[in-house]
Formats: sequence, structure tokens, C-alpha cells
Amino acid sequence: MKKVSEFVGKFMAVIVLVVAVVALFVPKTCLWIETDWINYLLMVIMFGMGLTMRLSDFAVVFKKPKDVIIGCIAQFVVMPALAYLLGKIFGLSNELLVGVVLVGTCPGGTSSNVITYLSKGDTAMSVGMTSINTLLAPILTPALTYLYLRTSVNVDVKTMFLSIIQVVIIPIGLGIIINRFLGKYTEKVKNVLPMVSITAICLIIASVVSHNSEKILSTGAIIFAIVILHNLLGYAAGFLIGVVCRMDLARKKAVSIEIGMQNSGLATSLAGSAFPDLAMATVPGAIFSVWHNISGAVLAGIFRSIKEDDRQI
Repeated sequence: MKKVSEFVGKFMAVIVLVVAVVALFVPKTCLWIETDWINYLLMVIMFGMGLTMRLSDFAVVFKKPKDVIIGCIAQFVVMPALAYLLGKIFGLSNELLVGVVLVGTCPGGTSSNVITYLSKGDTAMSVGMTSINTLLAPILTPALTYLYLRTSVNVDVKTMFLSIIQVVIIPIGLGIIINRFLGKYTEKVKNVLPMVSITAICLIIASVVSHNSEKILSTGAIIFAIVILHNLLGYAAGFLIGVVCRMDLARKKAVSIEIGMQNSGLATSLAGSAFPDLAMATVPGAIFSVWHNISGAVLAGIFRSIKEDDRQI
């Protein structure tokens, strides 16, 4: 099982891409995955994240708070603003704009920690930022979504808040508690967690893409261009913030990846629960889930080749 999990983790980007392509062009193969399963699948992912976390993961905030705080602030400033601006520049419909903004207002994705590790970045800082951002999400994600979309659609802030508590905070909290008191048992299952998480991610993507395949294809290249630009500009903005704030190279990488990679699964879940009448709102999150795993794998290869002595960076 350990070897299978390692294989799945290594080729995650390829697996996610294949699943997405099959769901898009042969949707009948994946229609059995109900959209109602999305919240439960996301809860599995968040619970697995909690099982890998310790209270010590938050210690980085107290040891070197400045860089972590900068990264957390940038997460909730840069990505929502980019999402809204790109949506307006490209003239997106309200349905798609909601989906893009939701991706932007969600916290960093759990895969950012893996990509930071592969990039030889500051993994402890990455885990710290993801943890703090996730805890802030029940307040900041609904608040920012309301701020950007209040004039376009009706934003159900209460539903968003409760959904994030239910789908993210409670499963992560349970995972941390179980890891704290039953650590010797959880240690044995950690090797298979990547396989479980990636399976859940693929099921979410397959469900959303297959049930919305016609709508995704009908949007043309615009939504794909926006998702790609959103992600790449997030990476670039994060790295630039690291340069301006005089962080070392490992921390520049961590901030870049944390800002660029979003919890798009949560965005998809919120689109379904808080905006049930806007079916297309789930599409940007699904596309982002596929794309950021591909771009993250490529970025990891680029970042690994950059050394601290490369002063031009």
C-alpha cells in the first residue's frame, strides 16, 4: 500500500488530468459520482490533513511570525483581488464570476505543502500558513466573497460560514485530536493518506466535470485562460512579495506556492451549498483543481533548480 500511495503521489498531476479529460469528453463514465458526495469527500481530505498535523505546526507562527503573517495576509488580499479583476476584465457572467471569486477567497490548498517540500522550500512555513489560513477561512472567505460579489448576486454568508465549519474545521480538528492522543496508530496509516486524498480529489473533479461537461465546453477557452492566469499570477505575486520583504529563497518559494495554490475543492463545495441556483459556479473550482496540480508539479521542478546563490532571482 505504501508503494502504491507513493506512486499515486508522484504522478498526481497526470492522474488528475486523465480523470478530468475522461469526465469532460466521456461524462457518462463518471455520472455515477453524485454531486452530493462532494462535501463528504472534502471532509475525508480535511480529516486526512488533520491526521498529519500537530499543534507544533503552529509554532512557526511564534518563532518567525513576520513572514507567516505576511504570507497569510497576502493569501486573502492577492487571490481574491486577482479573481475579481480577471473576471471583470474578461467579462464573465455572474455564475462564472462567483466560481472564480470563490476560488480566490478560499485558503491555500493542502497540496501546497507537498509542492513546497518538492520545491525545497520552507515546508514548516508552508504548513503554518495553510493551517492559519484554514482557521481564518470561516470568517474571511464569506466576508471577502460578500465584499466582492454583493452587488452582483445574493451572498449567503451564514451558509458559507456553517459549510466551512462543517466541511473543513471539524474534520481537521478531529484529525488533530486523534493524532494527538492516538499518534502511534495514526503513524501507521499516514503512508496511505496521499492515496486516499488523491482518490477523493479525483472523485470530486470527476463528479463536477462530468455533470457540467456541456457547460464547461460551452464556455470556450475564456474560463480556462482565467483559471490559468489566476494561478500563475498568484505564484508570481507570492514570489515578488517574498523578494520585497527580503525573505530567504526557501520562504519565497513557500509564499509563492501557498498563494498560487488554492483549496479549490472547498470553492466547488461552497458553490454548490451557498449558490445552489448557479450551476456554473462549480466549474472554475473544478478546472482550478486540475490545473494547479499540473502547474504545481512543473513549478516544483523549476524551483528545485534555483539556488540561493542565484542573485538574479
